[in-house]
Amino acid sequence: MTPHAFIALIGPAAQASSRASDIPASFTVAQAALESGWGESRLAREAKNLFGIKAGPAWPGEILTLETREFIAGEWVMQTSHWRKYPSWRSGMDDHAAFLCDNPRYARCFDHRSGEDFAAAVARAGYATDPDYAAKLQAIIVRYRLGELDSVA
Repeated sequence: MTPHAFIALIGPAAQASSRASDIPASFTVAQAALESGWGESRLAREAKNLFGIKAGPAWPGEILTLETREFIAGEWVMQTSHWRKYPSWRSGMDDHAAFLCDNPRYARCFDHRSGEDFAAAVARAGYATDPDYAAKLQAIIVRYRLGELDSVA
């Protein structure tokens, strides 16, 4: 799927999610794009998990077990992880919003209204192990002018 097709496909859902959660739609689309390879990753295809949300012991739903690359102690390593599995991309997006809204770790992120600032706050809160995570999200937001999704959300 092309980036523009992906944006057109999930952009309206990200805007609806933004109205309900105060998470900038630009951030949601950028994170989904980065985490899922524009919807093409195995995790996105098989588990409808666009955001790389892992399944901890409290997760009541189905899981998909896959290897992932994590940045640990200054180096990239492969690890086997359990991921949340959803019936649709929209249900995964709704769970993603609830995950960020309900987790005290991300409370300070909601002080930020722009997707770029929200991305930096999420990275500071430890969402991903990649030290360049915020910069990657911000680059997607800028390159694909995703901030326009926020102005009509």
